[in-house]
Amino acid sequence: MATAVETLPQSAIPSGPFPHEGFRASGTAGANPVLLPWVTAQATNLTRHAAALRPFRRDEFGTASAAPTAGHLEAVNALISSLRRGLLNLSKGVTSAAQRAKEEPATIALQRLVNRKEKAHHWVQGIEKIWDFYFELFGQRQTRYANWLLSCDRIALDCYRAAYLGLGVARSIPAPPPFSYMRTGFAPATIRRGIPIKRLGKQLNPFPLVQLPYHRLINPWTLGAVLHEVSHNLQTDLGLSRDIPRKIAMRLLRAGLPRAVASVWTRWNREMFADMSALLLGGPGVLGSLMDVIGRGSATVVAFSPRGVHPTPYLRMLNSVELLRRMGFAKEAEQYRGAWKRIYPSAATGSIPQAMLKTFPEASALAVDTMCYQPYPSLGNRSLAQVIQFGKKEQTMVEEAARRLSAGVDPGIIPERFVIGAARFALEHRLARPGVITTNFYKTLASG
Repeated sequence: MATAVETLPQSAIPSGPFPHEGFRASGTAGANPVLLPWVTAQATNLTRHAAALRPFRRDEFGTASAAPTAGHLEAVNALISSLRRGLLNLSKGVTSAAQRAKEEPATIALQRLVNRKEKAHHWVQGIEKIWDFYFELFGQRQTRYANWLLSCDRIALDCYRAAYLGLGVARSIPAPPPFSYMRTGFAPATIRRGIPIKRLGKQLNPFPLVQLPYHRLINPWTLGAVLHEVSHNLQTDLGLSRDIPRKIAMRLLRAGLPRAVASVWTRWNREMFADMSALLLGGPGVLGSLMDVIGRGSATVVAFSPRGVHPTPYLRMLNSVELLRRMGFAKEAEQYRGAWKRIYPSAATGSIPQAMLKTFPEASALAVDTMCYQPYPSLGNRSLAQVIQFGKKEQTMVEEAARRLSAGVDPGIIPERFVIGAARFALEHRLARPGVITTNFYKTLASG
């Protein structure tokens, strides 16, 4: 891991006599011997702390391919520097107040000092949260897991390339690209570009972050989650955040479905879009990865959340089955449906409203069609399925890559996002041991 090396500019080192000499020069020899040194220390502490919260250096986290890119470092440094300017101004105020309190240590002067110090301290804490957050994320690129995270970065970047190359109109290219990091927990997550982050004091996140649990990284055939999390960012960056929910609501209402039903499907739009986009990006293997996530206890799978943003798991899987059928994989869709129904034969024991169950076949088909097969102006009047194409030809590529991957052979020019499906195919068809698949998966993606 990277270690914080304190590099203080000359301006951060107090000039002039040492504190005890300064006190004699100020004519306050009779003052409290504890108070005056403490007063000077407050300005010194703050000045040094502000100087230590410096921008990150280019080579600080290594120079290998897994290191943060110049774009990632520049984005974070711009955020830190903008906040640090305010801190340095506050630091000057504390230094000035300390000097006045040292010259005349009356209570009013001392309280002015501690009040300014507290305000500056809160500012320091805010910057330190940001500095520590990105220091930890970037520092992971110097661990044994660096190539795992680099592999996920390359998958995420490939998703963006596929989406932007498929557009019917040129759009400004988002930068920097997504950045992956590892964190303990059950579920993957993402923090979108430009979103205020609580742990950063509500500052805006400068680039997409993809959070991945360790248990996913050691089982790369479960990394359909990367495609899902990246798709959350694509919905925003492609300008679909407003159009998708509005079109779903209008489509369901025009079909005569109850307003309450349309409201639920509209609330589910972001998570459903991420599922749909992930399936278009990665193909049938992503559906197995989704089952890994939502195939939980029977009571959990049929539990409806009145305010939840995720489709109820029982229905969520069937949405993806519907899209897989529309993509031309009718046989595979029926196989997944059959497996899911064998595990969870009925939703009757759960809390899914009857109106949702009764209208589900029609509502699901309409929602899938609206999201994936209707044109959007921001996509250049193309549909999502036209922008991100996956059919039998692409699946043939995935299966060929699976055999090469299992044999330890370079899979060739296959898009990075397809390697997840290749790993899944290799595992399910027992083409190699899990450990071999994992090793070759990361070797393929991190090399070069």
